[in-house]
Amino acid sequence: MSENLSEGFVTGTYLKDGPPKEGEAPAGPLNPLTDPSAMDGMMAGMKTQMVMMVPQMVIMGWINFFFQGFVLIKLPFPLTLGFKSMLQRGIETPDMDVRWVSSLSWYFLNFFGLNGLYRILLGNDNSADSSKDMSATPFATANAAPAGPQDYNKLFKAEIDNLEFSNAVYSWIGTDVEERVLKRYNRLPHTKAR
Repeated sequence: MSENLSEGFVTGTYLKDGPPKEGEAPAGPLNPLTDPSAMDGMMAGMKTQMVMMVPQMVIMGWINFFFQGFVLIKLPFPLTLGFKSMLQRGIETPDMDVRWVSSLSWYFLNFFGLNGLYRILLGNDNSADSSKDMSATPFATANAAPAGPQDYNKLFKAEIDNLEFSNAVYSWIGTDVEERVLKRYNRLPHTKAR
């Protein structure tokens, strides 16, 4: 199997433009905006974020419409007046204690505050954790140094060497598996001698 793969790398069977030329200088990275086939990869993150964001916006709008101005809970610890605008969103009473929380503020506290509980109960790599979706922006690597052009000749030569090395060290377990299974259950067809 690795013989076929290394042969495919040498002949360029799996490459769009054929095998890389020996003296050819490596080309710079392609602009993903000019390649229509790269659009799916760029839009995948946006699609998942929209799938998570739209239901949350609907729930937030529903809570804000039906429970606007409602006070839900009273926190069991004292807070300073700086928290009043955050915890009493939608309630315009200057005399109310800061510890009372409005329905819309309680929704936001639960939405952002339950990520730690989800990580404890469901593990670090769970789909309920929305903080990693928010931190994965396309602008996160904007200040990173631009990488130089990739030398695909070196990459393919290294991969061919790895495949040839693994071919000499490892043997595929599936070689002649049909004959071995038939021989084990005495179902091997008898060949006629000439």
